[in-house]
Amino acid sequence: MESEKPSFEPFRLFSSSGSGFLEQSEPPLPPPPPCVEVLPSQILPSVKYAVEPVQFGGLTLLKGRVSTQEVFTLSNSDLVPGKYEGGLKLWEGSLDLVKALSSEVQNGHLSFTGKRVLELGCGHGLPGIFACLKGAAAIHFQDFNAEVLQCLTIPNVNSNVPSFQPPALQVTKCDTGTEIRFFAGNWREIHKLLPYVQNSEKDFNVSTGKSLDAQYDIILMAETVYSISALPHLYELIKKCITPSHGVVYMAAKKHYFGVGGGTRRFLSIVEKDGVLASSMVAEVADGSSNVREVWKLSFK
Repeated sequence: MESEKPSFEPFRLFSSSGSGFLEQSEPPLPPPPPCVEVLPSQILPSVKYAVEPVQFGGLTLLKGRVSTQEVFTLSNSDLVPGKYEGGLKLWEGSLDLVKALSSEVQNGHLSFTGKRVLELGCGHGLPGIFACLKGAAAIHFQDFNAEVLQCLTIPNVNSNVPSFQPPALQVTKCDTGTEIRFFAGNWREIHKLLPYVQNSEKDFNVSTGKSLDAQYDIILMAETVYSISALPHLYELIKKCITPSHGVVYMAAKKHYFGVGGGTRRFLSIVEKDGVLASSMVAEVADGSSNVREVWKLSFK
């Protein structure tokens, strides 16, 4: 039966011929694709996009399904670091994050109303879409691959957000007034494109006149901490993007990614060593279907 088919893909980052349970050094990556803003009008209509519902208790969101073979000429199970980072699959952490965010909102621990939100490594973008539906003032989606945004993220926003009609404009707003934008690129360079980022003191005091509070209030990310080599760049990007004093980060991922050495604990060790942000666990998922998964909240001490 179709209902028995999981709506997510388990995490696979090594071949069956490799010793997957051992941590291995990562090979050099190819040059990353350029950082670009993807306009909502730049969807790829030639790629087949099928919609199916995803249930979160009393909440239903729509997610697309596209072929990795059709978009990247890769098999549907492949993930190629530095070329394709798995954005066309719906990972378990994305579902965990939406559930955790919904619980945080219901418990009064979180409000998206009027907030600037950034989803890093968005893929399907369901956490960001949830933030949009909960009244965020701005939601910016970032993924490594522009093709993921064009074939999946933007169509998913179209399917879930009422009255989102993407014109050929740089800044798009739906009827609720939410600013929705899409950015592709790697974590070392993407801060140069993102609108709400602390690039330097000059940017705020002279160039743009923005204050230090003109950054993102909430950063969302799921399954972004599997690559050891990328963790320092991800953390530095977060510090550039998050609003000082009251900004928060919600991170969903596996405790350990066996075979590559990443995971929540490896990332949290970087956070702890830096000493700027405090971490607290929001949820733990140990359902026996995969490695232990966690949702963490990071906030300023």
